[in-house]
Amino acid sequence: MRLDKWLWAARFFKTRSLAQQAVAGGRVQLNGGRTKPAHEVKLGDTVVVRVGDWRWEVKVRALSERRGPAEEARKLYDETPESRAERERRNDLRRWGTEPASTLRGRPTKRDRRLLESLPVDEPDASHDDER
Repeated sequence: MRLDKWLWAARFFKTRSLAQQAVAGGRVQLNGGRTKPAHEVKLGDTVVVRVGDWRWEVKVRALSERRGPAEEARKLYDETPESRAERERRNDLRRWGTEPASTLRGRPTKRDRRLLESLPVDEPDASHDDER
């Protein structure tokens, strides 16, 4: 089965043409090296996919000619534990989001000020002053 078709069926990309562009652009590696969209994928192959900030390292577990629901797509591959841990770590960082004040320009609005005031403030520990 073609690599671009498998990536599309496994739902890493919305369209086959996006999958083809990613493979041709070097954002997808097969067994540790660059490849072409028409390269044949076999069971047990290792595929590394980079989409934006996200990175998956998966082993091909099954092949499918059709694009099914997400639950079926997850059965086509096994993600490595290292890849899963890294994605979860990035998810946690993303979940925390940016600081509300980082997008402010000029004077904060009433809403922005309330957001800033609701954030916890780390106060300096008084015990450090006594150690002189």
